[in-house]
Amino acid sequence: MELREGQVAVVTGAASGIGLAMARRFAADGLKVVLADVEESALEKAAAGLREDGASVHARVVDVGSREQVFALAEAAYDTFGAVHVLCNNAGVGSGAEGRMWEHEPNDWKWAFEVNVWGVFHGIQAFVPRMIAGGEPGHVVNTSSGDGGIAPLPTASVYAVTKAAVVTMTESLYAHLKAEHARVGASVLFPGPHMLRTGLWESHRNRPDRYAKSRPRKTPYRSLDQWESAMKDAGKEVEFTPVEQVADFVAEGIAADRFWLLPESEHSDRQIKARSRSMLDRANPAYLESFILD
Repeated sequence: MELREGQVAVVTGAASGIGLAMARRFAADGLKVVLADVEESALEKAAAGLREDGASVHARVVDVGSREQVFALAEAAYDTFGAVHVLCNNAGVGSGAEGRMWEHEPNDWKWAFEVNVWGVFHGIQAFVPRMIAGGEPGHVVNTSSGDGGIAPLPTASVYAVTKAAVVTMTESLYAHLKAEHARVGASVLFPGPHMLRTGLWESHRNRPDRYAKSRPRKTPYRSLDQWESAMKDAGKEVEFTPVEQVADFVAEGIAADRFWLLPESEHSDRQIKARSRSMLDRANPAYLESFILD
């Protein structure tokens, strides 16, 4: 699919981080952009910045965990611009779960699944049939993570499970689109190859009351800056990938009809090979041992 002026891109989680970077890249290519996010003030700021740069923008406050709100987003996008060519199901949260898996609160799982998994599914159901019916070239990008999408980080198991689900959902979407001979492609995005400065670390700021924790955290939430400082104090330098680089990678991947939007990384390749070897050999997952804490 060639990205060109006049097309329309919808991005969820678009008020900051990867989502905003993708919206800016699409706008720079001449696309009209529909921004969806749960944070109203940040969304308004993002939309204003894009408009100042000359972009045609429609912004809407959306909780992607709500099927009704995502379908209303689709209605608004088509009512405003008449078509959708690119859909980026990008909104995501970290669950804030602590301790061993059997100690996790059910609401940690419910919230993470509602946003990270159901949010993607809602986007697919709300937009893809209309994209196919439009008959024009289109593309769907679902944001996963190396944590879960490749191999889980056991200390963030809830998040990892949701991101593993996104990979399988996107593989299934790809197969279904091919079976329909649709002009719509699909990709799964693994942002990276290094750490990213996004709002994921502060996901708790948007946690809805219906999924509130039933007990206080044992330790306070750590910001990305605090985590980075702790790593430096431990003598470990952290590399970061600019979100703009991720957005460029996505645009190039769409143009190339590339399913695996997985940047080159020795670390990721080692994980993929180790996990594949474990499965082929029917061996225990030794690749997880470096993450297992006593």
